[in-house]
Amino acid sequence: MDAPKRNPELRKDTVNNRWVIFSPARSRRPSDFKSKSNPNPNNQSACPFCIGHEHECAPEIFRVPSDSTAEWKIRVIQNLYPALSRDLPVEPEVTESGSGEVSLSGFGFHDVVIEAPVHSVHLPDLSPVQIGQVLLAYKKRILQLAGYEFIKYVQVFKNHGASAGASMSHSHSQMIALPVIPPTVSARIDSMKEHFDQTGKCSLCEIQLDRLLINESAHFVSIAPFASTSPFELWIIPRNHYSHFHELNEEQATDLGGSLKLVLQKMSLQLNNPPYNFMIHTSPLKVSQPELPYCHWYLQIVPQLGTIGGFEMGSGCYINPVFPEDAAKILKEVNLPN
Repeated sequence: MDAPKRNPELRKDTVNNRWVIFSPARSRRPSDFKSKSNPNPNNQSACPFCIGHEHECAPEIFRVPSDSTAEWKIRVIQNLYPALSRDLPVEPEVTESGSGEVSLSGFGFHDVVIEAPVHSVHLPDLSPVQIGQVLLAYKKRILQLAGYEFIKYVQVFKNHGASAGASMSHSHSQMIALPVIPPTVSARIDSMKEHFDQTGKCSLCEIQLDRLLINESAHFVSIAPFASTSPFELWIIPRNHYSHFHELNEEQATDLGGSLKLVLQKMSLQLNNPPYNFMIHTSPLKVSQPELPYCHWYLQIVPQLGTIGGFEMGSGCYINPVFPEDAAKILKEVNLPN
């Protein structure tokens, strides 16, 4: 059934303080969105992430299980081509020019989480418990990085598919630890503070699920956000208020693993295994006590079904041809094979 005809609409994302234009005239039917790209271009025989090729990788940080005599399930390693250098002085050197230019020595950490030892196994192929173990590996590494005084923020992200930025098709995710708080994180925290100051409530705790809900579990809800920036964007949000991802316990990790598996399977089936990015939007490592009531972490999944144009780059506003209510309905109704 076709989605009901609608007029264009502007919606404000109160979590990230940005506007999104929903323009159904620019789209096909929501149910017609399918990826046309091949997300897995790499040659398996030459993959350094596969079991037995550990010597081809950058140094290992830790593995799961930790017993070196057992076959590993997850490896956390240094990135062979890091964006930042862990070998620079731990205290970043700041340089300011008279014209207002500021630079900082590129100290930081860039790590890779290899999610499975077998090349053909992708994240949604794992069980909820196994995905939970990947999530707990993120947590363990974040807690290690938090021990560095000058690390202020850790971004966990996954690029699946070449057009989503993945240079390796073996299932993996990445973590970058920064000596600064990125501007989009600051903008998100400021926007959540503004909402809290006006209402006395956390903007994520107050999200109205009704037409946006895709799935709910004991500890998490999966939604198509009210002002999604791209078609079929998804958020997975903790039901209870937590400021930091690394507060996740083992039970919650398994529950989140089940939610993540479900929505990735639904997205893959409906959209023909599209390239996608997921990002864990957590709070800066050293938030103050007064900030905790409005800082609430969540996981965002963005399938890459289009391109960002000059309008989006110039204005910071996004144009989305699919209303989230339609995306939520379609994904909710996707029946997975037994």
